Amino acid sequence: MAAAIKALNAKIRSNPYTDYLCSTHFWGPASNFGIPLAAVMDTQKDPEIISGTMTLALCGYSATFMRYAMAVTPVNYLLFGCHFVNFGAQATQAYRYLNYWNFGGKELREKANQEASHIADQAKAAANKVETKAKEVANKVTSS
Repeated sequence: MAAAIKALNAKIRSNPYTDYLCSTHFWGPASNFGIPLAAVMDTQKDPEIISGTMTLALCGYSATFMRYAMAVTPVNYLLFGCHFVNFGAQATQAYRYLNYWNFGGKELREKANQEASHIADQAKAAANKVETKAKEVANKVTSS
């Protein structure tokens, strides 16, 4: 059995593509890609739930490991790409966090919600008025 595993390993390592696919240079970044994918998906969520401290920590983490990916031998471009995407997504989240909590985004949202509520109330009042007039016309037609 050991000889079969050794032969399989030699076959895998003889081909540069399969050697790469069976290395930590591939599987490390591949398994790490969950973090940037989650960050990209989170850009569609409410900015109220963004954690500023976690976003800052992930920006630092990605910046550090982007540098590390270029410093190792051989250079790990997949790891660099993973952290580049994560850094971009976290920077976007940081902007959204600062805009919402520090630069008036929260107040603008509240104002927009109030205006939307006011417009909805006006629409309901207009609909009720139309309904009342329609009933009056219907009663007038049926009684004559």
